Amino acid sequence: KVDYDVCSNYGNWLYSAGIGNDPRENRKFNMIKQGLDYDGNGDYVRLWLPELQGLKGADIHSPWALTSAALSQAGVTLGETYPQPVVTAPEWSRHMNQSLQGSSPHPRGRRAPAHTPAPHRNRGIDFYFSRKKDV
Repeated sequence: KVDYDVCSNYGNWLYSAGIGNDPRENRKFNMIKQGLDYDGNGDYVRLWLPELQGLKGADIHSPWALTSAALSQAGVTLGETYPQPVVTAPEWSRHMNQSLQGSSPHPRGRRAPAHTPAPHRNRGIDFYFSRKKDV
């Protein structure tokens, strides 16, 4: 069964495209993080991509980052049995490194942040409605 909810799907596509109702700047959809959060063992990916069946655990979310020996053992040849990535976003690297460390203790694949985020600049409602944006 494929899940389809028109409102949720359109809303999620808009959110992913960066034009949803979220005011944060420079927000990007991180598919590696989402895969680790919601499919930590890769079962859903294996269901739809049988060519990656031989990859173990969360490694399935970034096969292009695996060693040639690991790919060979799984029967995967990038560019032949599975395509090379079209693009890799720099933001993925933190999560790709985590996925290659093995299974996560969190039931949905979540891990603690690798670093403490820098404090966000205090931007109250006045920022969004003022003409001066260098506050």
